[in-house]
Amino acid sequence: MLRNRNEQKGFTLIELLVVIAIIGLLASVVLLSLNSARAKSRDAKRLADVRQIASAMELYFNDSGTYPAATADLRPNYIGVWPIYPTPTGDGSCGSQVTNYAFSTTPTSTYYALPFCLGAQTGGYGAGVHTLTPAGIQ
Repeated sequence: MLRNRNEQKGFTLIELLVVIAIIGLLASVVLLSLNSARAKSRDAKRLADVRQIASAMELYFNDSGTYPAATADLRPNYIGVWPIYPTPTGDGSCGSQVTNYAFSTTPTSTYYALPFCLGAQTGGYGAGVHTLTPAGIQ
């Protein structure tokens, strides 16, 4: 069979545009999923950090009978390195209310409170600001 000289092999402009649009759509779906995974990992890290701090606080209390007045009292015997609050702070429903792991104690050091924020439900805790106390996480 004889071919016409004007017939050329290749893709048309429409075909190329359709493929580019599909690739763009798939890329945007992947990026949205990645952002969601990042937010979940920040919340999981916050919860793990708070549990680590709670353990250090209780170890300190068992040894001294009071809770520490400052984070420096916990290092290096009870907690190796003070955790760094994952950024961005204030994601989810917290706004920018909590930006680091800072606790306050009573004058007699028999109670402490450490607020932290979860952007979404994580580990059985709902989104929002929570507080770590000697009674646990509220």
